[in-house]
Amino acid sequence: MITGLDHVQLAAPPDSEDALRAYYAGILGLTEIPKPAALAARGGCWFETGPAQLHLGIEHDFRPARKAHPGLRVTGLDALAARLTAAGAPVTWDDAIPGRRRFFSEDPVGNRLEFVEFATGPPSEIPRF
Repeated sequence: MITGLDHVQLAAPPDSEDALRAYYAGILGLTEIPKPAALAARGGCWFETGPAQLHLGIEHDFRPARKAHPGLRVTGLDALAARLTAAGAPVTWDDAIPGRRRFFSEDPVGNRLEFVEFATGPPSEIPRF
């Protein structure tokens, strides 16, 4: 039985770790966590916030995820949008889901990301689709 989501993995090109750290830790404020020794030699980097982890693995024939994406719950969505815009990242607002404010952006290697803030009440009270 599935009890929760442990992590999401995105791909990244070789030698992109410094840009990924600057973005995910520096701009988004995630905490970098060490990769297990057996995996560290493969490159990439891992981050966490609360119980969720985001893993970035190196892929030599990398192509960014343009449709598939993680949806990241946030507070202070407007401030985050301003921070991303100031850093040169795209911010595309979308109001297609009632009860949620959200926008899409891209990490420094072009992977699509969705940032969501629930407009009213806790997430457990917002209808799921």
